[in-house]
Amino acid sequence: MPERLRVLGLLDLTLLWGNLSVSLLVIVAAAGLVPMLSLKQAMLAIVIGAVAGNILLGLAAMIGADGRVPGMVLLRAPLGRRGSYAPTVLNVAQNLGWSTFELIIISTAAAALSERVFGFEARWLWALVFGAVSLALGLLGPIGFVRRYLKKFAVWAVAASIVYLTWWALDKANLHGLWDTGGTGGVSIGQGVDLVIANIVSWTPLAADYTRFARDRRSAFFGAGIGYLLPTLWCFGLGSLLVLSRDLSEPSQIPTAVASGSALAVVALLMLTVDESDEAFADIYSTAVSLQNFMPGVSQRLLIVVVAVTATGGAIVINLGNYLTFLYLLGSVFVPLFAVLLADWLVRGAHYTERDIFDAPSVRVERLVAWVVGFGLYQWLSPQGPSWWTDLVEHVNPGHARLTASLPSFAVAFSLTMLAAWIDSLRAAARSRREPLAGPR
Repeated sequence: MPERLRVLGLLDLTLLWGNLSVSLLVIVAAAGLVPMLSLKQAMLAIVIGAVAGNILLGLAAMIGADGRVPGMVLLRAPLGRRGSYAPTVLNVAQNLGWSTFELIIISTAAAALSERVFGFEARWLWALVFGAVSLALGLLGPIGFVRRYLKKFAVWAVAASIVYLTWWALDKANLHGLWDTGGTGGVSIGQGVDLVIANIVSWTPLAADYTRFARDRRSAFFGAGIGYLLPTLWCFGLGSLLVLSRDLSEPSQIPTAVASGSALAVVALLMLTVDESDEAFADIYSTAVSLQNFMPGVSQRLLIVVVAVTATGGAIVINLGNYLTFLYLLGSVFVPLFAVLLADWLVRGAHYTERDIFDAPSVRVERLVAWVVGFGLYQWLSPQGPSWWTDLVEHVNPGHARLTASLPSFAVAFSLTMLAAWIDSLRAAARSRREPLAGPR
């Protein structure tokens, strides 16, 4: 990244990540916490998961500001040039999934609004409209998005909408009664923590795509870590209250419930729906940037168009049924992956040089093994994914997590990477001692 484009300061990055954190999708994700957990338990899981997840996100943002390259290119340093292709494939898949889910939520909310105001839904039409909006934002790029869209319009709309929706959720809620009501069971506090962490950690592979434009590492760390933290706490808490106070059972019911409120609630939901395009923009842009790790010669703008069209088509034909399963599965993949990146960056003196990234070997097998072991531990402690996968994993008697699977998975992948780096240093020292003996006498 050339120096002239390193222009996003602390305020810019705080607004960017704060705006990405305020999301209907985060509010909807709270349906995975309550009523299975009590409100007390859900709030505890939200706080623990948000703090842990945002520390990781802030560190990912800092590494991105240090490396000055997109997230998937950055992974060439720990995994090797070709080794980075494995997470790139998964990151492209997750970003397509996220952008599709975002457009599903946006179109569902817009359909509920149009049903209330105009008497028709036409969710497919709204998916097309907001798919086009997300495409336009993607073509702006991160700097144009922050300066020409976020600062001038989106941040004010989202602030007003979230304040009003909070008041609307609290207005008829019996907080004392909800606080004292127990959960129905089926989800542990640890699983709740994992859900919140997974929601945040899914951004760690993308963080460098945006913080490579940061002025310095400090701004990147605090802008992402704090900017995403506070709205995450707010939105998960707001979603929990909506589910409990409005007796909702499915995530997709939340936008419809809000649309059935007062006229001001409808306006607030409209503003939040428009703002939701920000998240779709980020996922579409990062998908295109990630694809360039495979195809550096292909135009980024062309890839943005292709990804936006694909996500919009998916939003028209796919439902929201497997959303929470998708979130948990992402956590099991990207928590240990980031542990490998962080450990490798630290053993290199918390700094990646251009040579570390672009002159890396083809594959670093031991780092890939550390990632796979971390993923395996997560799945053994808390099997997540489609039914065919969880049925397969059940044969090894999994399900031992009493608190959280994310933190043990992170710790194991981190430790194995540090061990591999220590072994590499011993080998390098041994080679350096032998080299003088191999020279001419």
